Amino acid sequence: MGIHDRIINLCKERGISQSELERAIGIAKGSVTKWKKQEPRHSSIEKVASYFGVSADYIINGEKSETYYLNEETAKVAQEIFENKELRALFDATRDSDPEDLRALHNMALALKRKERGSDDDTGC
Repeated sequence: MGIHDRIINLCKERGISQSELERAIGIAKGSVTKWKKQEPRHSSIEKVASYFGVSADYIINGEKSETYYLNEETAKVAQEIFENKELRALFDATRDSDPEDLRALHNMALALKRKERGSDDDTGC
């Protein structure tokens, strides 16, 4: 299976057309079809990989990366959420919150953190 076939399969898995992919990543119409005969530029491969959340290596040679996440920090945060039931509950509870509620929750969390560090002096002295 070549680059073109892998991209077509990814499109099918996501239920989008080649044209939709081309528009979404900002490449010329018909580019994906051209990739049957000529290899795409590396920048185009990177755009496709980023769009589908896969590695460029997967697009090029079909090899899935050992890591699911695109960067180490994201993997670490996801693992912390997975392992900590309280963090998981917070994440689930806020997933569909509107931006104003998220800002309020963020501000409350920062205030708790300051209080925990002793920065919040309620004595008035």
